[in-house]
Amino acid sequence: MAGSLESPRDGLVTFLPHRLNRHPVVVRGLTADELWICAGLSAVAGFLVGVPLAWLTHSIAMVPTLVVVGVGIGVFAGGGFLRRQKRGRPDTWLYRQFQWRLALRYPALAAYVGGWQLITRSGWWTTRRQRSSTSIRRGAA
Repeated sequence: MAGSLESPRDGLVTFLPHRLNRHPVVVRGLTADELWICAGLSAVAGFLVGVPLAWLTHSIAMVPTLVVVGVGIGVFAGGGFLRRQKRGRPDTWLYRQFQWRLALRYPALAAYVGGWQLITRSGWWTTRRQRSSTSIRRGAA
């Protein structure tokens, strides 16, 4: 009897939160994936600067020091830059922009990041509903 009193919608969520499937912002407007990429690239840059400097100063401690400094500067500067780039755009804009640039500049690498799915045609699009120049001169509609 209790089952007949229940409506078919009981027990179902009648709304979906707006930001349910978005990645949360971790630091300075970066999501976790973006933070790892930014920190990794900054660490590599710090390592590449630290190795020659360690050789010049005869101090191996320069390498980890510049890696840590590079990550700090990279996350601070990269977070601000990416936050400005992403402002007001859809969640997937950054990744699609990366795919699009790879598809245009490096077509061989684009296959590995899904760039082959993007439309890369450039030119004029038309619906073929334009009046010809002869019909405009005659005054015909």
